[in-house]
Amino acid sequence: MTEFKTPYGLIGRKLGHSISPEIHAALGNPQYSLYELEPDELPVFLADTRLQALNVTIPYKIDVIPLCKTLDPLAEAIGSVNTLVRQDDGSWKGYNTDAYGLRCMMRAGGLSFADANVLVLGNGGVSQTIQAVARLDGCAKLTVLDLSGTEYTYDDLPKFYADTTLIVNATPVGMYPKAGVSLVDLTHFPRLGGVADVIYNPARTALLLQAKSLGIPYAGGLTMLVAQAKQAAEHFFGKAIDDVRIAEIGADMQRDAENIVLIGMPGSGKSCIGDALGALTGRPVIDLDAEIVKKAGKPIPEIFAAGGEDTFRKIESEVVREQSANRGVILVTGGGVVTRAENEAPLRSNGRICQICRPVSELSREGRPLSIGADLAQMEAVRMPLYQKFADTAIENDRTPEAAAEQIWRDFCAYTRAEWTEFEHAGNP
Repeated sequence: MTEFKTPYGLIGRKLGHSISPEIHAALGNPQYSLYELEPDELPVFLADTRLQALNVTIPYKIDVIPLCKTLDPLAEAIGSVNTLVRQDDGSWKGYNTDAYGLRCMMRAGGLSFADANVLVLGNGGVSQTIQAVARLDGCAKLTVLDLSGTEYTYDDLPKFYADTTLIVNATPVGMYPKAGVSLVDLTHFPRLGGVADVIYNPARTALLLQAKSLGIPYAGGLTMLVAQAKQAAEHFFGKAIDDVRIAEIGADMQRDAENIVLIGMPGSGKSCIGDALGALTGRPVIDLDAEIVKKAGKPIPEIFAAGGEDTFRKIESEVVREQSANRGVILVTGGGVVTRAENEAPLRSNGRICQICRPVSELSREGRPLSIGADLAQMEAVRMPLYQKFADTAIENDRTPEAAAEQIWRDFCAYTRAEWTEFEHAGNP
């Protein structure tokens, strides 16, 4: 049986990657624990009167309803509870703060359910909230796909290509550690005007990355997570919290969780700048070339000698996928990482990519198999469009590594803050 730890917390079946304690600590509640429960533990656990308030996640958002004496009207209308608050008589009252979080997420992405033909992927607890809010907010049409075929299965997807204008993913498909996959190909939806995904790790799922590449407005799940926690904390303690805290906490969490990825020509100074950036920020620095050597068990020149560039690039792509799953690190890539299109999505999924630029005449060739004896000007001409495609920003390496690192960090902090400007003023959606 799961043991009591603190009066507040989160209940669910698997919570290993949850960042809810971090959010609630930022909201002023350090007494917040993770409680992993098996289904048969739920009634006995909730009977412990030392528990004062809880958040609820997969798979118990519906299962807790019979264990509540009362429900908030919105939770009752939705049929899903993600917040429990102990009442004076010892009973539980259920609330749904996912609806508030969902509306905040939609607002942040410039999305709206109003008059939309909505396609919801998944039919679990959070999907119930999405469906209810979509109806409350005036959607024109609502379709739900799931594995069991409650309404339609994913085999029915082609039926909805022509008319869908908004897609919301309410499944764990695309979440770490199984990132990089999506249930749908957005190119099949000619009228699509928006995509939302409740997943927050990675920051940008394969679904959202495709939306971005197609110029389709999109919204990710971290906004929903922070906003629903803010409203849950209000229910926990009966005290209003300004919406500005959503922006402050969200920006801090995004800054701490996202990676900084350095790309650029061989010899452009990525490693030196990466080391300086690590010293400045305290972040771990991961050199992907060093990780390739570890994985292959031999130096890079020997990899090239034994299997050629193609073998090296295959190992490099494996390392990119593995190391991009890290959070809050600095990834220093090899100069040719951009030559494989498959590397862009994992690097971008949880990172801001910065191109390090340096004149060809100043590029070092030492220890670089493809640079020795190569026409670097020609190499740059081929790779520059690829660097520009991958990069979110770029800097000229025309100063000390420390100065370059400071510029990159300023850009990164400004970027993460700008992502949350929608919530810098109070006022509920």
